Amino acid sequence: MGSPEGRFHFAIDRGGTFTDVFAQCPGGHVRVLKLLSEDPANYADAPTEGIRRILEQEGRMLLPRDRPLDTSRIASIRMGTTVATNALLERQGERVALLVTRGFRDLLHIGTQAREDLFDLAVPMPEVLYEEVLEVDERVVLHRGEPGTGTPVKGRTGDLLQVQKPVDLGALRGKLEGLLSRGIRSLAVVLMHSYTWAQHEQQVGTLARELGFTHVSLSSEAMPMVRIVPRGHTACADAYLTPTIQRYVQGFCRGFQGQLKDVQVLFMRSDGGLAPMDAFSGSRAVLSGPAGGVVGYSATSYRMEGGQPVIGFDMGGTSTDVSRYAGKFEHVFEASTAGITLQAPQLDINTVAAGGGSRLFFRSGLFVVGPESAGAHPGPACYRKGGPVTVTDANLVLGRLLPASFPCIFGPGEDQPLSPEASCKALGAVAAEVNSFLTNGPCPASPLSLEEVAMGFVRVANEAMCRPIRALTQARGHDPSAHVLACFGGAGGQHACAIARALGMDTVHIHRHSGLLSALGLALADVVHEAQEPCALSYAPETFAQLDQRLSHLEEQCVDALQAQGFPRSQISTESFLHLRYQGTDCALMVSAHQHPATARSPRAGDFGAAFMEMYMREFGFVIPERPVVVDDVRVRGTGHSSLRLEDTPKVQTGPPRVDKMTQCYFEGGYQETPVYLLGELGCGHKLQGPCLIIDCNSTILVEPGCQAEVTETGDILISVGAEAPSTVGTQLDPIQLSIFSHRFMSIAEQMGRILQRTAISTNIKERLDFSCALFGPDGGLVSNAPHIPVHLGAMQETVQFQIQHLGADLHPGDVLLSNHPSSGGSHLPDLTVITPVFWPGQTRPVFYVASRGHHADIGGITPGSMPPHSTTLQQEGAVFLSFKLVQGGVFQEEAVTEALRAPGKIPGCSGTRNLHDNLSDLRAQVAANQKGIQLVGELIGQYSLDVVQAYMGHIQANAELAVRDMLRAFGTSRQARGLPLEVSAEDHMDDGSPIRLRVQINLTQGSAVFDFSGTGPEVFGNLNAPRAITLSALIYCLRCLVGRDIPLNQGCLAPVRVVIPRGSILDPSPEAAVVGGNVLTSQRVVDVILGAFGACAASQGCMNNVRGEPGARGLNLLIRKDGRTVNLGGKTSVPVYPGDVFCLHTPGGGGYGDPEDPAPPPGSPQQAPAFPERGSVYEYRRAQEAV
Repeated sequence: MGSPEGRFHFAIDRGGTFTDVFAQCPGGHVRVLKLLSEDPANYADAPTEGIRRILEQEGRMLLPRDRPLDTSRIASIRMGTTVATNALLERQGERVALLVTRGFRDLLHIGTQAREDLFDLAVPMPEVLYEEVLEVDERVVLHRGEPGTGTPVKGRTGDLLQVQKPVDLGALRGKLEGLLSRGIRSLAVVLMHSYTWAQHEQQVGTLARELGFTHVSLSSEAMPMVRIVPRGHTACADAYLTPTIQRYVQGFCRGFQGQLKDVQVLFMRSDGGLAPMDAFSGSRAVLSGPAGGVVGYSATSYRMEGGQPVIGFDMGGTSTDVSRYAGKFEHVFEASTAGITLQAPQLDINTVAAGGGSRLFFRSGLFVVGPESAGAHPGPACYRKGGPVTVTDANLVLGRLLPASFPCIFGPGEDQPLSPEASCKALGAVAAEVNSFLTNGPCPASPLSLEEVAMGFVRVANEAMCRPIRALTQARGHDPSAHVLACFGGAGGQHACAIARALGMDTVHIHRHSGLLSALGLALADVVHEAQEPCALSYAPETFAQLDQRLSHLEEQCVDALQAQGFPRSQISTESFLHLRYQGTDCALMVSAHQHPATARSPRAGDFGAAFMEMYMREFGFVIPERPVVVDDVRVRGTGHSSLRLEDTPKVQTGPPRVDKMTQCYFEGGYQETPVYLLGELGCGHKLQGPCLIIDCNSTILVEPGCQAEVTETGDILISVGAEAPSTVGTQLDPIQLSIFSHRFMSIAEQMGRILQRTAISTNIKERLDFSCALFGPDGGLVSNAPHIPVHLGAMQETVQFQIQHLGADLHPGDVLLSNHPSSGGSHLPDLTVITPVFWPGQTRPVFYVASRGHHADIGGITPGSMPPHSTTLQQEGAVFLSFKLVQGGVFQEEAVTEALRAPGKIPGCSGTRNLHDNLSDLRAQVAANQKGIQLVGELIGQYSLDVVQAYMGHIQANAELAVRDMLRAFGTSRQARGLPLEVSAEDHMDDGSPIRLRVQINLTQGSAVFDFSGTGPEVFGNLNAPRAITLSALIYCLRCLVGRDIPLNQGCLAPVRVVIPRGSILDPSPEAAVVGGNVLTSQRVVDVILGAFGACAASQGCMNNVRGEPGARGLNLLIRKDGRTVNLGGKTSVPVYPGDVFCLHTPGGGGYGDPEDPAPPPGSPQQAPAFPERGSVYEYRRAQEAV
């Protein structure tokens, strides 16, 4: 980033709290500056103020704030900003109207129905961004070749379409004028199939602009990709945010003479590329701020480490951003922020609610960090504004932060230093809770010191931040230990060594400007222009010429756009991508042929087929060579290389590093003398043994014992992470270790799930994510179950424990079991459970079990799909496995399992499995997932010993039990205080009138309850019977929801509960009863009844609401025949349909909870804190899993 012309280059990251300024000054030296993003008493705009201060300091002249700045000495300004993100989070964007095809006015309001939290009983409906909706009279449909439909038109994808109804512009004109009269000036236009045929959107856009709308976002231009819901959200976000960004940009320009006309001004986009300010749009700006940090470490840490893959770890006050770089940016093309799903290239930055400001709690014997945050105001307790205790306070108590190194900007007057006393007081209150539990709890133990409590919270916070890193790497087939940890952000340096050590990494790279790395990344970033079009071609030799032609056309667009910005052709490079997927699947990968040159059997642009196979194999563990590949989109990314250089290299220092002071820092085992060094005084070659602190004006770096820091020739800090000093963990309960084991056990279940999703082949498991993975103790009791499918939560335990009792001594190393029978803990037959007992040297019985349950699309039976609506016996529903050895002595029993899957074909009217290949592939994937679990638990045993791991399996179950007992006591105490009995009841009915009755008796002293389903209706002649395991799953799910916070999800949840289910009832039918519908329908009624008994929430789509309030409208299923006849299909049926028939589904509606006459809650009533807006591919995966 040199300045040969003697002018300034500014790179500015305007964050939510601070604005960082990185300036390359004439002569090549660097100035950095950090200031508050909002300080209206002193300046109107932080980036302008930062530029003013540096120009003033360098020019040694006073530059008044009330005058526009002279731009003659400014060559360029690059900026990343959270303006768009904040407007989206706070819903402070432009007033917008949505124009959508008639009949789809509520499409974006309905959205995808994905839930942010599986256990949240008050699921908030995300607010839409538009204020009004206009339905456009137009309709384009895919051409079906029916006679009399007219001449088809050809879309951009090559698909043929039929214009059923042209746009009625005359009728639309008056409606648009009405919007203008109501003050709406921004429009989002979202019409069906516009991704391939955009003419109708273009006509609407032309009319709107003629009428005077200042901004019109067409979905066909914002992101021309199939899937109207995310495309529509993207257009709305663009219309909502772009005017806000434009206003900010215009205001920024007014602070300079000539409105910055002769200065190159570029903004960072979400994809990691810079764009001119007039091309900076809202839908591409949501990650503008964090993207700079990824570019920063990719241009520094990756290069310095010789191309070793890098994990970016950006820990701030409220959250932590995790990302990965291995030679190219990793993008996602659909992601959600603040409830809005955007279709746009975005760097895969995973944000988790764990930062310096994350709050600390002790709940039911467990150390808990976050997700609640203290925020900037009041901030942590040490900020002197009455804030709660946080991770920052814990680090201050441990001596890892030095108040003297912080400016005096705290307290009500913002003129005081950090307060260690406030931290100690706030943490002391939590420590008192911890020690009360330790001395009076179920396993009495010695109390902990204040420092031990602080250390415990820091360790739990570290483990919480390791989980998304493991998920991000292992989900794509990468080993986290093979990476370098690039640490930046204000809080990351205090945790870097511990995070790296926990993940098996041996190197941490901390840039000398780590506190301002996002601003540095802006200085090093390139200018990017992208062009993309939808496609519907197969990837085959006969289409290669067309693909090359389309890629060449897009490449020309990119080159022309970059040349128009002043880049010579020699500084422009392009990269071509094809968005490829196997035919019949939804899992598309954006593939570059960068490392796969063209061959005689590929397009001229490169061998995309080979690149796709390689990428698919790496991510999913297999390929499907016989299946055709489809091209969904063609894309070209053009890059204008800025050829800027960093010239501010520190000089080599002679002599040993100077110790600024000595301090006391607390580590495992107690306080240690810790030297403090100033980063600015360190030079190339200096080596610092841990423990030590390295401090500059923006961050504090902790080098832990056993680690060594070295200053590189560029002035960066390179930490070699040594092995952790061995510590003894016993079998006795330690609440700190309990919290760490809780994260480790849950991480094992999560990683098993990612392996299963990667290696499975069926749509149900790979794309619908209809599976669950779990870890079980030696008695078969559930230890951890990632929150996958609710109906699986408690049922798998029943399956494992049945196998233990059924097989007895007939369990041997190398055996893997298969089961799905309802009487052995099955939910319904398509859910196949694969169980692996794990043996350990010196042990005669299994020491633990792992299991995975996946929904197979077909296992035979009377109808395809294995969900027959009219089954009356279990045999009609497909293949049955009571206790089947899928693997015996290490050998996969393919012949035997094939015979069993085909066996239903011997029953009259039934068929064997109709998709044996997918069954076998998915079963192998389930075995592989179990092996991953075995490997991970083996590593845990190797670290802690078998006795300790088994002990903590028991402790974690006891902790869940304690949480449920606390909830039951609180519920009973609340009723007792209101003079109500400790017995509650509820009743609901199936559509056929079968009652589901529940009576709950609370024992306040023990914190226990009896759930008695006596009086529930008998087994039915049909398939709505629910096996006992279903009711237990519903119960464990409801108990977790009622607890209302994150607790270990395991067998302990049921320990305080005795369940009475009458045999022969619809909830515990005979062994041969049909059950396929009970799993998906009756289970919901059971949940309704349990939650209704506790008065927790209204029923879902049931026939009755037994809580006070208004019942919802019933659903209705209609079949409209081609000849006009309308038939009511009832709630469940199977019926043949023919071309021209229409199925019309009226969803159950409304309903209410509470008395409609009750007044609204008074102002100031307690409200639940808003959930932290997580994002990234790890979050999207979990969100998709929980939405199944």
